[in-house]
Parts: sequence; structure tokens; C-alpha cells
Amino acid sequence: MASVRERCVVATPLNQIFPGAPQEWQERLRTIVDMMREMSLQHDPQAMVRAYGRRMVELMPSMRRISLSRRDLPPGQVRVTRFSGWQHEVNPWKEPEKLPHLKGGLLAELIWADEPQILNDCHISPDDPSYEFLSGQRSIMAIPLFDKGTAQNMVVLSNGEPHGFSPDELPERVWMANLFGQATQNLVLAEQLEAAYQQVERELQVVADIQRSMLPKELPRRAGLEVSAHYQTSRQAGGDYYDFFNYPDDSMGILVADVSGHGTPSAVMMALTHCIAHMLAGPPTEPSELLAHLNDHLTSRYTLESNHFITAFFGIYHPRTRCIEYSSAGHNPPRLWRARTGEIISLENATSLPLGIAPDLTWPNASLELQEGDRLVIYTDGIVEAADPQFELFGMERLDDLIRQVQGTPEELRNAILTAVDVFTHHAPASDDRTLLVIDQLT
Repeated sequence: MASVRERCVVATPLNQIFPGAPQEWQERLRTIVDMMREMSLQHDPQAMVRAYGRRMVELMPSMRRISLSRRDLPPGQVRVTRFSGWQHEVNPWKEPEKLPHLKGGLLAELIWADEPQILNDCHISPDDPSYEFLSGQRSIMAIPLFDKGTAQNMVVLSNGEPHGFSPDELPERVWMANLFGQATQNLVLAEQLEAAYQQVERELQVVADIQRSMLPKELPRRAGLEVSAHYQTSRQAGGDYYDFFNYPDDSMGILVADVSGHGTPSAVMMALTHCIAHMLAGPPTEPSELLAHLNDHLTSRYTLESNHFITAFFGIYHPRTRCIEYSSAGHNPPRLWRARTGEIISLENATSLPLGIAPDLTWPNASLELQEGDRLVIYTDGIVEAADPQFELFGMERLDDLIRQVQGTPEELRNAILTAVDVFTHHAPASDDRTLLVIDQLT
């Protein structure tokens, strides 16, 4: 079989195709190629313009260069954004207040004409606002840089000799300058987009900090109970929520909720849920009372228009009887591991629709007794619905297996579950918020 080289046509060097061509075009081509390479490496528009200007000096050392802008100016006015005669560089995007602002004059006429032009025998008057930039110049080439159909910017080349520009140069100059202008504008937009993104990131972090401040500052410390908790958002802020409520009769409320969706909208709804939950006057007589309280306020003001809904599990633990009453609004059923038998019980006997779907809903209640050594695991769907690269879900069976197998402290089981989920998903970032509570009945 023929080699790649034998099967391909080898490019012939240009100096062999045009052996009689002068050395000048080869040097100019080399300068242009170097310029294109250098500009392709730039990420900062100011650095890109600086590199372009330096290369243009190599190509046209005797020419004066002026850059203009008419953006956001009334007709007949123009700003000088760059000038080859300046000793100090000005960044027109970050220091616009330092740019000369001309009202009228030749430069304003050129940019507002919206057309490429060559003036081959020019005499600039000293009273013209452009005199500072065009004094002593006899030839001018005006190259408009178009944006949305109009010459928002312009490059003006000039020299001191009359008839210093050939019309044959103008089409290529306009073409190349506009390509460069678009490339620069793209970098400006990318820089602005990055700045906006960073601002959004900072604001989201503030939202996340506020959201985390609403979570319990410390876990309940009660005789006979040991609690471990984990809270992880898929983004800076999320829609999961857990809370504990201490009531006068020494009972304790346990709330875990999951707002539909992700990110800031869900975080806002989570904050509202937190506030509404703490608005209930006095302890609820039964768990469903808190769910109904949440639903009434959410549907009357928020969720029916925003199309959010919230799954929630609320339990009231009574330490004297070791009994937990509970009610669920469409939430994943918590798992209760019986230490005596090794059985896992699903707390799914008192569930109904999620919160926020419709007003005037009710929820059933159920109760069961915790025995010494029993373990209660409450979680959100970000645990069991975590997926591997083949989109298989972690699932309830794997969770139950871990609950049976890990016989250490609540913290050890919590860590084991989180590690298993991370390994199962091949360490991919969480696609949903993950909340996990492990509660042991010690005595």
C-alpha cells in the first residue's frame, strides 16, 4: 500500500511557484501569518488590539493610525479610542472617560458617512476638531467597522504624502479590518459575559449562604437519641430542606422537604417553606396539621403561579413513649431498621399528594414505636435517584442493603451511603440535591 506521503500531493512552496516574485511579499506574508497566530492566542481584547497595532507598524511603518467610535453618541460626534501618536495606552472599554470626544470635524464626517473612503489630497484646517490627529497628513483612508449594519467604529490610516493610498488596497483593507473588528468585539463580549457570570456566581453564593443559615445550627442532643445529617445542593443553592422543632412537652418535630426543580427558584421556595413552617402558632396536635398549614400558605400565595410543588415528611417524636407520629406529602418513604429482627420497615402508611398542588388538601397520620437500637433513615430523592453513566438509578434496594450492613454509628452509616452513591455515579457531580438524616434510638 502506498504511504500517506505517496498518496498525497505535497504542497509546493510559494517561492517556487513564483520564483520571480520579490522578497517583499514573502516578508509581508510572514508578518501577517505571525500576526494571525499571535491574535488567535489572545483572550483579552486590549492585548489583542495591542498585538494588532504592533504588527501593523511592521507592515505600514510610515502610516498614522486613528481608531474611532460613535457608539451611544448623537450624529456628528465621535470618540477617538486609539491613536498611534499617544505615548500612553488607554483602554476604551474600561476607561471611556479618558477618550477625546469630538463634536463635528473631518473624523466625525468620515465615520458618520458609513462608507469606506480615500482622500488623496487633504488639507486639514487648524480649527477642525480633528486637527490634533490629522495635522500634516495629506492622504487618508477611512475603513468603517460595521456592527448591525452601521459603522459603529472606524480605522483611519493617514500619511503625509498626497495620493498615498491606492483604491486597489481598499477592498482588502475593509475586509481584513472588519474581520479583526469582529474578533475583537467577540473578545469584548466574552469578557462582559464572564464578568456577568462572575456577578451571578457571587449572588448565587450569597443565596446559598442565606439558605444554609436557615438550616439547624446544631443537631438535636436528646437523651436516648443520636442524630447525623448531610445536606448537599447540586448547585450553589438548592431546594432541599430539613429542620428540627423543639416543643414544650419535650416532643421534637422532624421535617424533611424537597422543592421541585433546582437552583435559585427552588432555593427561594425552600426559604419560604422554612419561614411558613416556623409561623405555626404552637405545636401541632398531629403531623398533618403542619403539612396543611404549609400547603394553605403556599397555594394561596406562591406555588399555583410558579408551578412548584414540595414533597415533605414530618414526624413528631415523643421521647417518653419512644413513639413517632408521621405524615407524608408525597415524600420518599423513610426507612426504619429494627435492631431486634433486622427487618426494614417503610414508613408509607400515611402519605398523600405533595404540597402546593391544590388548596384545602388533607393528609393522613400514622405512628409507630421505636425500640432500643432501632435506626430511622430519612432522605430526599437525590440519594435513591442518583444515576450511573448508564442511567441506572442507585435505588431503594442498595440503600436498604447499606442500612442492614453498616452497624456503626449514625455518622458511619451516613458516610457509607454517601460514599456508595459517589462510587455508583462514578464521582459525577450531583445532579440533584441530596439530604440524609440518620437517627438512632439508643435506649
